[in-house]
Amino acid sequence: MARERGPSVRLKLTLSYTGFLMLAGALMLAAGWLFLTRVPHVGLLFLPEYQLSVARDFAPVAAVTMLFLLVFGLGGGWFLAGRVLAPLNRITEATRTAASGSLSHRIRLPGRQDEFRELADAFDTMLGRLEAHVAEQRRFAANASHELRTPLAISKSLLDVARADPDHDTGELVERLSTVNTRAIDLTEALLLLSRAEQRSFARERVDLSLLAEEATETLLPLAEGRGVTIETGGDLAPTTGSPSLLLHLTMNLVHNAVVHNLPEGGEVRVTTLAGPAGVTLTVENTGERVGAELAATLTEPFRRGTERVHTDHAGVGLGLAIARTITEAHDGTLTPVPRPTGGLRVTVELPAAR
Repeated sequence: MARERGPSVRLKLTLSYTGFLMLAGALMLAAGWLFLTRVPHVGLLFLPEYQLSVARDFAPVAAVTMLFLLVFGLGGGWFLAGRVLAPLNRITEATRTAASGSLSHRIRLPGRQDEFRELADAFDTMLGRLEAHVAEQRRFAANASHELRTPLAISKSLLDVARADPDHDTGELVERLSTVNTRAIDLTEALLLLSRAEQRSFARERVDLSLLAEEATETLLPLAEGRGVTIETGGDLAPTTGSPSLLLHLTMNLVHNAVVHNLPEGGEVRVTTLAGPAGVTLTVENTGERVGAELAATLTEPFRRGTERVHTDHAGVGLGLAIARTITEAHDGTLTPVPRPTGGLRVTVELPAAR
């Protein structure tokens, strides 16, 4: 925004300090004049000649005093204004540094808590969150490019092989191309769903999380039985407000993730819902390998998996928990993954209760 250049805040504060000091000095001199000339004194008789003499003697003293107050007010006000505004200058320099693209700089203003230091601390917190968000977006862009490029590269390789060998089995080629294409479509749909959830472009209505948990469990039961995983569902009615399709997708993603990333044999998944006075909770926990706390904190980032980046038959596209977190935040809730002491993961979704 273009603005005309005006006087600095330091100059304004200096003039304000000086003006106040001059006004206080003028009032003090006026009070002294009244005291000397107008107030009756015991044992003294003020004659007109005496008042004229006092006026002649008082005027130079008053002029010198006001001149001293003016010079002292300008110098002292300029110095004090500089000391007061020094923290603001540091905040301004940090803002310019951040605007140039460097988000790693922090103000770290020393001293006791006051308005300037509260502003500096809030700015440092904002820079930290912004730096983490930008880093996450960069990782997302790099991973998305890699994930989208992989199926295209595989398809190109398969077509090159078929072109070089016309007698190659076309049935096998078509099957592999279909698998690669399906994965590319799943990835594209996941990215579109992620974008839709971030934009919050959906209608809200009353939804019961316990019914969604039962529906997700029934849908994924064949997958769980095929992998030797048992699913247990229970809890209270948990009414909230939001998009039924998105919240169902959230629940499906959590349950699917719990089934896939489980023990090779004898795995368990427990889905529970809880209703409280201020909100409702959906908890999905599973058995499995031990997960470190640092890794658990990054599982909600796009294209992050609890295991190595190996695509199994149900490995997904690495966006399950990222989509779940985005859907949760779009519904004004929180999603928290926590490692279980005995292995596996516990994911807790907290949403506002329906009014």
